Amino acid sequence: MQRANRTREHGFDPYDRRRLVRALEHTADVRTYRRLQAILLVAYGWAVREVARLTSVRPWAVYAWLRRYLRSHRPECLHDAARCGRPAAAPRITDARIVREFRRDPFRLGYNTTGWTVSLLAHHLSQKYDCPISARTLRRRLRRLGLRWKRPRYVYATKDPHRAQKKGRLFAA
Repeated sequence: MQRANRTREHGFDPYDRRRLVRALEHTADVRTYRRLQAILLVAYGWAVREVARLTSVRPWAVYAWLRRYLRSHRPECLHDAARCGRPAAAPRITDARIVREFRRDPFRLGYNTTGWTVSLLAHHLSQKYDCPISARTLRRRLRRLGLRWKRPRYVYATKDPHRAQKKGRLFAA
């Protein structure tokens, strides 16, 4: 394992290690965590090739992260930039609309049920907003919004007065 002679050769100041450790403790993104970890190991004096091998990336990637960090000495610069990615499915069905329809009673809307299923809610949203949405997409969006429901538990309105006798306790009070 090769170590750099001095960490100041790369351009680290005395507070960089503390900043990087604090950022490592508070990050939740895996990609950012890997970058911070790589830069911290270089700050401790590890060779870039060794750090690249440990973090399973190419050495040029570690050098790029190092340049980006040393430009500002701020761990936030190692976060991923916003990407365009795939366009959203069913853009007219917004999160607010999903929540609003989820809170409504399907029985009052003319459906023959008292609780939503994902497929029924997807069908309802597709018809109401004239924008098709699959049950899989809706399930993913509901999970992201933190919306969950359980199956209804049926309970009797009054207890059976002869329940204990039926269960085998003949002399129960």
